[in-house]
Amino acid sequence: MDTNYSDKSMYFRVADFSPLPKRMLAPIEGYENMPLVSIEDAVKPLVSIVPKVERNLYIVKQNCKNPADGLTTDESASIMLYTYESIPHENSLYVILNETLRSEERQKLIPWFSYLRLVLTAVARLPSDRHFVNRGIRKDLRADYPKGSTFIWWGFSSCTSSVEVLEAEMILGKAGTRTLFQIDCHTGKNI
Repeated sequence: MDTNYSDKSMYFRVADFSPLPKRMLAPIEGYENMPLVSIEDAVKPLVSIVPKVERNLYIVKQNCKNPADGLTTDESASIMLYTYESIPHENSLYVILNETLRSEERQKLIPWFSYLRLVLTAVARLPSDRHFVNRGIRKDLRADYPKGSTFIWWGFSSCTSSVEVLEAEMILGKAGTRTLFQIDCHTGKNI
């Protein structure tokens, strides 16, 4: 993969900040009661929501046969599908899922329940890491995130353990207005 595309993909992931909801959102409930199904069945309800999701699933599934991490092929494919970068970027499953997770309209999550059940089962089976991780954006977000306050980020959050990664010009650079979050992560997953 060319470095420029890789840098853009990293930028999209660690600088993916949407405004916080104006009020506390209801918990996400219902997906945990769904039966575990194949990845093919889990994405069927997403065909009208995520462009080319079945084609992208075919591609990732071809690349995750016999996963070395102890996950099933379907579990591994669910994670790979989440991280798969579509062109245009806005068509990526992770972009659409995170927008939906952050939405006040909780009923929009219902088609995602089977996929959420599978991908969260897969993620739970991976070993947890405890260390500081970083996210950032080229904006001043101090007014949105006052010191000492607690926030819930409803979307999946990609982070990096390396501040140097964020300092790349394509991501945050080393100068100008920026907000860097350093997160004491207790149950992070290295994907």
